[in-house]
Amino acid sequence: MKGPLFYSKILLFGEYGIIKDSKGLSIPYNFYNGALKISDDLNEEKAQSNKNLSRLADHLEKLSREDNEFPQFDIKSLRGDIDAGMYFDSSIPQGYGVGSSGALVAAIYDKYAEDKITVLENLTRDKLLTLKEIFGKMESVFHGKSSGLDPLNSYLSLPILINSKEDIEPAGIPSQTANGKGAVFLLDSGMVGETAPMVNIFMENMKQDGFRAMLKDKFVKYTDLCVDDFLKGDVKGLFGNVKKLSGVVLDHFKPMIPSQFHALWKKGLDTGDYYLKLCGSGGGGYILGFTEDLENAKKSLKDYKLEVVYSF
Repeated sequence: MKGPLFYSKILLFGEYGIIKDSKGLSIPYNFYNGALKISDDLNEEKAQSNKNLSRLADHLEKLSREDNEFPQFDIKSLRGDIDAGMYFDSSIPQGYGVGSSGALVAAIYDKYAEDKITVLENLTRDKLLTLKEIFGKMESVFHGKSSGLDPLNSYLSLPILINSKEDIEPAGIPSQTANGKGAVFLLDSGMVGETAPMVNIFMENMKQDGFRAMLKDKFVKYTDLCVDDFLKGDVKGLFGNVKKLSGVVLDHFKPMIPSQFHALWKKGLDTGDYYLKLCGSGGGGYILGFTEDLENAKKSLKDYKLEVVYSF
């Protein structure tokens, strides 16, 4: 057995902000993907994946019992496949902010949900919100709390514009420029990030009046402007606002930035060669970079491997 492929995602804008109703923009990233497979010879990594699927199956049974709104799953088939050695065969790095658990959740919903909402039907806003809520409940077994956006992106394989918690829609993003000088890129921090501790730090900070004010007046404001600029294809406006957003993150989200990257982050702001921002919850994994001149950014970041996600 080999199921269909589900891709990783990148939340270009909206990390942390979407918890407080900022805009967000999430795009599929087809470089990484995963699929359900069955093997009777599981190595350590596959056995761990098989265990994770078993945890998810327990969680789905519990949700079905306790939540009348939650859809029914074919738990019997799911358990049978897990017992037969099912695992999620994935190239998506875990703890890197590109949606490894989201792709897994999307694959399980696709294969085992009864009366599922399919990608082929007319995806009204209500259907998107229903899917997002289902996926959030499913993925919470891995993260403690989940917006459901990562699995939604993997499931639909479409860019998704988040206007607010209650308003999401598939987005048309400007087509990439094949030989454009500007780019969005991923920078590998070389360390795994844990989502739950980062979200806990954020929630603790949210108890402070000053932090809440900063979030509304600066972080959410610049995030919203970045999303608007990106969708309009306003590159000049985008880089002006990305620079402001990068500065706010360095000033107020330091615990989410691995300490050895603080100076690199500031160097980008000082030189204008590139601007860095969090990819997902931070704490490790990938860091997202924006540059108007990719060759220049590569020179400036010569000790690091850059993966281009989108070119302008």
